[in-house]
Amino acid sequence: MIQYQPPGFGQKVIPTSQGSMVYYTQTSAPWLIHEYQTPTLLFLHNFGGGASAYEWSKVYPAFAATHRILAPDLIGWGDSAHPVRDYQINDYLTTITEFINQTCDSPVTVIASSLTGALIIRLAITQPSLFKQLILICPSGFNDFGEGAGRRLPLGLINLPLLEDLIYTLGAENELSVRNFLQSFLFAKPQLVTQEMVQAYLYSAQQPNAKFSALAFLRGDLYFDLSLYIQQLAIPTIVFWGEQAQFTRVRLGQRLSLLNPNAIQHFYAIPNSGILPHLEIPAILIALIKQYLFI
Repeated sequence: MIQYQPPGFGQKVIPTSQGSMVYYTQTSAPWLIHEYQTPTLLFLHNFGGGASAYEWSKVYPAFAATHRILAPDLIGWGDSAHPVRDYQINDYLTTITEFINQTCDSPVTVIASSLTGALIIRLAITQPSLFKQLILICPSGFNDFGEGAGRRLPLGLINLPLLEDLIYTLGAENELSVRNFLQSFLFAKPQLVTQEMVQAYLYSAQQPNAKFSALAFLRGDLYFDLSLYIQQLAIPTIVFWGEQAQFTRVRLGQRLSLLNPNAIQHFYAIPNSGILPHLEIPAILIALIKQYLFI
């Protein structure tokens, strides 16, 4: 997805136990970053049809002059490997850990969204030495407090072998559906969805075998109850939440944050934003991140 990256960012690849993992970082002018000599910011994207590192591409250039940027496509998404498998939570806990161990030589600040943000909380609990600070956007396990969120189709229908291909084709592999999903469910202001966004999501969704990771998310195979874990978190954490996020409402974020006020140092609900403020109103999120980011 290099065609959707900002100027000066190139594509690199590392191996993981689930296949190659592509990531984006500064590789040319206007950036003059010497690898490992500046603080690192790791940006991790959400799950859902067409997801990829593009999700953060309007935010991380604002930090590229002062930080080493790492923005990977997670396994099963974007240009990374798409193994044919029934994806499970441990697949992502493992490959994200492998990525950090191979690319970072000191504790890292992670900026992550939605379900990926919740997975990072779990990693920060079991492997705190990897992390310096967490900045999370709408982090949710999608089954928090035992209340399911996110699935919009009956599980029995999703699991029908003859229908799952049709569901993915109609829901993620055509331009009209991608645009409608962004406008109707992910953004608070549908007029802010651009043609570039639609094309970037469509490109990721149309990669060979992309359906396997997307359907694992849609079925709920990756869901868990974050409320059972978040109280164990000790890494300093900032949480931002779009006030108009549809799948995971702002009240959920407030409930989760109140479970651990020691680690979660600040919770801020972002007005006029859905679940992807980093795409919808990136300038606002950049300013908020800079306000709370450890140097």
